Amino acid sequence: MSIIDDPHTLTGAYAMHALDDEERATVEEHLAACDTCAQEVREFTATTARLGQASAITPRQGLKDEVLRRITTVRQEVPLAKPDPGPGAVRQRSHRLSRWALAACLVVAAGLGGTTVWQHQQAQDARERAQQTQRQADGVAAVLAAPDARTRTGRLSGGGSGTVVVSASRDRAAFLATELPTPPRGKVYQLWFNDDGTMRPAGLLDPDRRTDSLLMDGQLGRAIGMGITLEPAGGSSRPTGAPVALMDFPA
Repeated sequence: MSIIDDPHTLTGAYAMHALDDEERATVEEHLAACDTCAQEVREFTATTARLGQASAITPRQGLKDEVLRRITTVRQEVPLAKPDPGPGAVRQRSHRLSRWALAACLVVAAGLGGTTVWQHQQAQDARERAQQTQRQADGVAAVLAAPDARTRTGRLSGGGSGTVVVSASRDRAAFLATELPTPPRGKVYQLWFNDDGTMRPAGLLDPDRRTDSLLMDGQLGRAIGMGITLEPAGGSSRPTGAPVALMDFPA
């Protein structure tokens, strides 16, 4: 049993299957008699499932067809049995083939050098995006699994809903948006911490995703709630328009 043995504080970790067998049995026994914690577990479980969807990466369109097309262009060479022409002929032919091979390599290197650099940069960018996505997912999961994690869900004007998860012990908050309307061209949804009336930037949602999750930038500090606004691409230092949503943090 962990040092945190109050089942009221284990609902988030229970929903994420982050408990050992003894802790899990204790929580399940408690849930049978506590409607409030049972409801909290249902909310955490639904949020966890949506977080998984929000972190998923869809392969670009046409990738499967491109792979299958490239496979068809690669053929296995069949070895040919020929009479031995003698050592002299072999040396001559090998020398001639080597020169042709060298020339071909130089042509390919000159023609594809730029392509190789571009592909390397593309691969590097993809790795960095994947690492950033993983860090975000790990941060959101840590907030959700915190013993004191609390959630609140609200509707957004224009459609969609948002769920904020707050952990005072970690001094962090995570946000999950579901079924967001696509923002106007050149606009993004920006999150804000509400520091008792002063709005502090807390990150941008992906404008291309209707369901997205985000570990909000910065610590909770004195924040009593959060807001969402539509801002120019890249975000703003302070809100420039009416809020799409305002939510108080759960106590």
